[in-house]
Amino acid sequence: MGAQQSLGGHERMNIVLAALLFGILIFVHELGHFIFAKLCNVKVLKFSLGFGPRIVGKTIGETEYVVSAIPLGGYVKMYGEDVGDEISEQDRERSFKSQALRKKAMIVLAGPFFNVLLTFGLYTSLLATGIEVPVPDLKNLMPVVEELDQSYPAAAAGLIKGDKIVKIGDNDINTWIDIINIVGTNPAKSLEFIVQRGDRLYSFIITPRAIQEKDRSGKPITIGRIGIRKSGQGLYTFIKSVSILDAPMKGAFATYKMGTVIFDSIWMTMNGEISVRNVGGPITIFSESSKAASAGVITYFLFMALVSVNLGVLNLLPIPVLDGGHLLFMGIEAIKGGPVSDTAIAISQRIGIALLLALMILVMYNDIFRLIGQKAAP
Repeated sequence: MGAQQSLGGHERMNIVLAALLFGILIFVHELGHFIFAKLCNVKVLKFSLGFGPRIVGKTIGETEYVVSAIPLGGYVKMYGEDVGDEISEQDRERSFKSQALRKKAMIVLAGPFFNVLLTFGLYTSLLATGIEVPVPDLKNLMPVVEELDQSYPAAAAGLIKGDKIVKIGDNDINTWIDIINIVGTNPAKSLEFIVQRGDRLYSFIITPRAIQEKDRSGKPITIGRIGIRKSGQGLYTFIKSVSILDAPMKGAFATYKMGTVIFDSIWMTMNGEISVRNVGGPITIFSESSKAASAGVITYFLFMALVSVNLGVLNLLPIPVLDGGHLLFMGIEAIKGGPVSDTAIAISQRIGIALLLALMILVMYNDIFRLIGQKAAP
């Protein structure tokens, strides 16, 4: 009973740390908008963590600070920001809409910038203490065979270079790590591999060879190997710093590399190289951050840095209602020499909301089915 209570307490702590990570990222993003709005003397009506009904809140000065019921984001409500907002002559100079274009752009950019800044700060701090920062190589994460050991079961069964492993048993394969985990935990057990070769699917029965190794603590363990590998430097590029003075430059480089991974993943998803089933939402983020918390402080901060730069970069996509959508309208305004009409903004925002709702349905669908799959797993 004592062990069960301890485990329950440990799980509760992981949930708290996962919620804390989510809250910190939202807070940092909205804090960027808030600080730059104040610096530009724009009146801020509300600072909210979450959407929907208010749970708790307090008005300080002219701003209401609120924690709301739906923890899927947050917002800073500025005076005169939305289409149709009435602006009094007395407060016109403090409305968002009345600001110079460069000031409005700075306020909008500040949210994503603060998320990127958080990632830079975390990476720099870790590098300064001698900890390496891993940046994934998406091409190498794809479950495509690049090298085979002819003395192992995969080559004997008929796998060849270029085969894409899409399923092992009942498990869908999305990344090379999925293959490692399944093969490694099934030594000497026959497994059915579904492989895509060109436009056709093939089935192979492969029995991983039992290999004796030692875990990190030196304890002997038996794992499975089938003799397939990735070529090149591996699944990750490890960035390290040689000194504290070198850490900020390497931290900036690591932040840049992680930001480009996001664009690579979007491009590979559009090309069909990455399945849309890999797209995850808040449940996945919550689950993975809980695992990161369980793995230790360093892994937790690395995951926080990863999600933060993702949040910052994705918010810059030119989709109406996202920060990037606002910047797109400002770019159009700068080119044409006048603001975009309220009607055009309203229509595009409805389209943007529809796109985001469709994306939310997709990621929630993926999240729920991942959760069901995890609960159904032995």
